[in-house]
Amino acid sequence: MSDADWDPYGGDAHLTPVFGRLRLRTLVMLRWLAVTGQTLTVLSVHFILGFELPLGFCLGVIIASAWINTWLTLSVRPQQFAKDWQAFAQLVYDVVQLCALLMLTGGLQNPFVVMLAAPVTIAVAALPPRWSLAIALIAMLGTGAMWLWSLPLPWIDGEPLNLPAFYIVGLWSAIFIAVAFTAVYSWRVSREGRSMATALAATQSVLSREQRLSALGALAAAAAHELGTPLATIQLTAKEMLRELQDNDLLREDAELLVTQARRCRDILKRLSQERTASDQRHDRVEFLAALEEAAAPLRGLGPMVDVHLAQPGSASATSEPVLRRMPELLYGVGNFIENAVDFAETRVVVEGSWDDDYIMIGIEDDGAGFSLEILSKIGEPYVTSRSGTPGQGGLGLGVFIAKTMIEKTGGEVSFDNAGSQGGAVVRVRWPRKQVEAAPIVR
Repeated sequence: MSDADWDPYGGDAHLTPVFGRLRLRTLVMLRWLAVTGQTLTVLSVHFILGFELPLGFCLGVIIASAWINTWLTLSVRPQQFAKDWQAFAQLVYDVVQLCALLMLTGGLQNPFVVMLAAPVTIAVAALPPRWSLAIALIAMLGTGAMWLWSLPLPWIDGEPLNLPAFYIVGLWSAIFIAVAFTAVYSWRVSREGRSMATALAATQSVLSREQRLSALGALAAAAAHELGTPLATIQLTAKEMLRELQDNDLLREDAELLVTQARRCRDILKRLSQERTASDQRHDRVEFLAALEEAAAPLRGLGPMVDVHLAQPGSASATSEPVLRRMPELLYGVGNFIENAVDFAETRVVVEGSWDDDYIMIGIEDDGAGFSLEILSKIGEPYVTSRSGTPGQGGLGLGVFIAKTMIEKTGGEVSFDNAGSQGGAVVRVRWPRKQVEAAPIVR
């Protein structure tokens, strides 16, 4: 599966995670939390701390939110996903409701003004940029309205708290910066999470495909075993028919043909079953060099020469070539790195395997231009690519991410570098031997 085979907005859509939508239940639950917190705060400030508040107006604003929540709970299925405009409308209401409550309780002087960042953060994490930007602008307009008019902040003995105008400007600037920073931070985190989830879905699709191919041998053995019994019944019945048709030459020839073909089918199934049993251990094991050759085989003749070889062992005691467990993740991951090297090489790609007492290593080096510094710092993350073109035509940068994820799934480590003054990119993969080496064959 190449980079271009995966389109998070098109191809393999059944595996694409759903992003950017909130369940109505989530919005309702968050609003109930806000209603509870606002009610407790207003009542505590008024009755426990003894500050005079316009209690009726404040509770009226809070009751409006409770009424909307009750209506949503009764009229809409809570498991339903809210469309973008529906979530936008509800979050706009939350911003307006909070601004109204703040204007009744001191405006910008109220320390709870920082809560305006909450609906903005939710919008940035769950809605497209145009909707979340609109909510952020509405929140900023709300703070501007508080600056122009708000009731005084309740203070000790009913005395108004008069803060200097310069301080109010600084407070408004701080709120503006806090909302903007929170929005940008949430957008970055949300975007990275979406990219990672989509890329992991692509990885799971590739791995599932490789595992299905690997399971075909076991399926053939199972089919041979299951078909043996009905074929034996057919053969026995055909023999009985042959004995009964000794005087009928025409039907006797058909019965003999039936017996012969049934015997032939049984012989074929027996041979398949025996070959599978005898080759299970061989099929599940592969010599180190053979594994590298298998990963590189589809790329030979497609461009630059691919040189596959083994280096001398890294220690005197580790002289024999390792035998690896056949793992689709390992073969696919190494093959993808080789494919990327072939794409960018000028004339040659070198794939070198080495080992010592503790580790098995693979180095893949090409003689191309190497990784740019910008790519090198981020390579291995999803949707990082140096190919030009639009998504679906030049590659989405998922290939290296999928290969790296699969290698790490087998216990390996991947590093990327440039070959120094000679140019070219270098990919190094390393596994602890116990993670990938096959167990000895038991005779």
